[in-house]
Amino acid sequence: MIFKQALRRELSFTTGGVFLVLVTIMVTTLVIRILGYAANGAVNPEDALVLIALATLGYLAVLLTVSLFVATLIVLVRWYKDSEMIVWFASGLSITNLIRPILQFATPLIIVIALLALFVWPWANRESTLISQRFQQRDDVSMVSAGQFKESAKAERVFFIEELDVDKSEVKNIFVADTKNGRLSIAVSSTGFIQNSEGGGKSVVLHNGRRYEGQPNQPDFRILEFNEYSTKIRSKDALAPAPRDREKTLTELLNDPNPAAANANRAELLWRIGLPLMALGLVLIAIPLAYVNPRLGNYTAMFYAVLIYLIYSNLLNLTQNFVSQGKVSVFAAIWPIHLLALMIATVLIRNRINPSLKWWLRQLPASIAKK
Repeated sequence: MIFKQALRRELSFTTGGVFLVLVTIMVTTLVIRILGYAANGAVNPEDALVLIALATLGYLAVLLTVSLFVATLIVLVRWYKDSEMIVWFASGLSITNLIRPILQFATPLIIVIALLALFVWPWANRESTLISQRFQQRDDVSMVSAGQFKESAKAERVFFIEELDVDKSEVKNIFVADTKNGRLSIAVSSTGFIQNSEGGGKSVVLHNGRRYEGQPNQPDFRILEFNEYSTKIRSKDALAPAPRDREKTLTELLNDPNPAAANANRAELLWRIGLPLMALGLVLIAIPLAYVNPRLGNYTAMFYAVLIYLIYSNLLNLTQNFVSQGKVSVFAAIWPIHLLALMIATVLIRNRINPSLKWWLRQLPASIAKK
């Protein structure tokens, strides 16, 4: 009981520490990437923090899976190095007695991983897409802001208004640069107002100003003076884009009537279900993989852990691609990888219990060669 309590306590602290480190790395990467998108005009800089938070929420399931695997390895490797496992074995316990307390600790986290993969992952992806699309589909009404140059979503119009009276809808010192059919038009005026049009549209009406059309070095360049000049502000509703596979809820994946998207929906469902199963398989593999000879004191187990995780996750993604392409049925693809992980964990655990099995496996190729 003392050993099991110490194991659960150390697993809790180590998992929390590894998770915080991974979240910090993830947030730093997302900050660099999303701020780059904001600098390029792909997203609104004001939405950067929200997008970072949503992306972090979306990847929590993967981060928890890695944290659980790495924490189990770190704790057991330290126990081997500090000879605590020798005390464990000397107390009449075997490596199989580690399975139950570790699974008791890991089961609630695996359930959380399943909930995050099934529900939080699509919600976070959907909200991120909506925020990005809303910014891309913004109308020119959002560009009317005093003292700032505002560019339209397609970079075809630039507004500048020095003063804006919202109550009276009056504007002062207006600059409007518009590009149509490759021809530049610039209108400037000292006064104007915002006019509501039929159908919910808006227009900016300029008084007593000038309009410049074309390039100054071209023969068709013109300077026009006007008493009143109206430019429409295109007001349009942001259209919600059709959800991608990674943005669909569990109900949408199961009840999508579109037969063309059936394979893609099954592939996405396979990945979401496979993530908690992968977490379970990695935890079971980590128990025998953590064995370290105290005299050698090496950390080769961590190298194998990274290799196993990369192979496991890539196989899961590869299976997802096969299902989305219709090459493999979802029922035939959902169990082989996880069954293989369970078999590997079983073989490694039996090898730790009976080291002679390792010697027999080494002698097996030689005996086959003699025959």
